[in-house]
Amino acid sequence: MEKGLFIMRLEPFDYVYPPAVREEISQFIDILAPPMAAETARLHPELLRQADVIFSGWSGPRLDESFLETAEKLKVFFYAAGSVKPIVTDAVWKRKVKVTSAIGANAIPVVEFTLSQVLFCLKNGWQFVRQVKRERQFPEKPFPIAGSFQSTVGLISLSTVGRGVAEQLKRFDVEVLAYDPFVNKKEAEKLGVTLCSLKQIFQQSDVVSLHAPLLDDTRGMITGEHFAIMKQHASFINTARGAIIREPEMVRVLTERTDITAVLDVTDPEPPAVGSPLYQMENVVLTPHLAGSEGAECGRMGMYMLEELKRYVAGETLKWQVNPENLHFRA
Repeated sequence: MEKGLFIMRLEPFDYVYPPAVREEISQFIDILAPPMAAETARLHPELLRQADVIFSGWSGPRLDESFLETAEKLKVFFYAAGSVKPIVTDAVWKRKVKVTSAIGANAIPVVEFTLSQVLFCLKNGWQFVRQVKRERQFPEKPFPIAGSFQSTVGLISLSTVGRGVAEQLKRFDVEVLAYDPFVNKKEAEKLGVTLCSLKQIFQQSDVVSLHAPLLDDTRGMITGEHFAIMKQHASFINTARGAIIREPEMVRVLTERTDITAVLDVTDPEPPAVGSPLYQMENVVLTPHLAGSEGAECGRMGMYMLEELKRYVAGETLKWQVNPENLHFRA
């Protein structure tokens, strides 16, 4: 029987790998020690040297040359979380370590959250919520809303979550635009989206939803100018990373354009700093980074890794394996 370790942040461990999942894993893998944090693992090279497989998750170890030199027998790294970009290095590919991620599992609640907000925002739902609370009466009909009939939704990035949202939106009578420089026209057609520029996304969409990974190229990618050209009563949703937006510029425009609504599940910093105007702005909806897997939902990620383990033991191709070619789409 091959040997393995659990290495990740300990607080969510029991959610990510619930007892039933751990019990089944132990039928295939000899677990060498209790779960440990990445910092602790580096202090125990005698354990790392024995590990054929590592089960990980949030705050897992960075797979750099130093770590992999110690974990010299490592064959597969099971990552029960989202994007592996923060932890993989070229040393992974050089040493031919297989890496598989539960990003597909983590994407499910993000897609569900995003879809709920897209549909609600197309109804101008948050604008009506604050208007009714402020005026203590209902506005008169007809309501000036886009709705989900012949309206336009813009998706920034067609990574795992963005593609999931695109697939869900096929059920509705909406046009879907997408900005993603890594996606070609043929792929876009399969997803039912029309590729366009970032500027066109903001100019033409009734709702814009951000799903890009945080990279050097995407940090600060969304500027105040983008918000300034949004349609009247348009909405913006961010379930990706706060640092992709130039927040001071966004705040300035949203202060002037009170018709725009921003639904922010992520901010930079996170949570917003004490005294941040985001807490008080009527046209900003803040949620505490809850779109991704939370509570019992986390167990889906551990289950995905258990299923990958069964494929590995059976000598089958791993369904969620990450490699340099698909790293962008598994983000």
